[in-house]
Amino acid sequence: MSTKKSVEASPRSNSSGSKVEVRIGITDSPRELTIELSNTADEIEATVARALNDGSHVAFTDEKGRRLIVPAAKVGFVEVSARSERKVGFGTN
Repeated sequence: MSTKKSVEASPRSNSSGSKVEVRIGITDSPRELTIELSNTADEIEATVARALNDGSHVAFTDEKGRRLIVPAAKVGFVEVSARSERKVGFGTN
C-alpha cells in the first residue's frame, strides 16, 4: 500500500458557469485523456502542480461522477481550454 496521497480536483462551478476541457498527455502512450470539468483553469493548474510537486496522483471528477486518476510521474502535458459552444445553422456569427 502506497503512502503517497492523491491530489484531486472535485467538480465545482466556476464563476462564469462555463466548462473547460482538459486534455492530459500520458508519457509512453500515443493516446490522450480528455475530461470536461466545471473547475477554473487556475484550480486545475494548482491541482496538477501540487501532484507533480508531491509525486502523487492527480485525480479529476466530472459532473457525472466519473473519475480520472493519473500517476503524476506519467503526466506528459496538461492542456486546459475553454469549451466552445457549437453553432449550427446559417448566419451564425
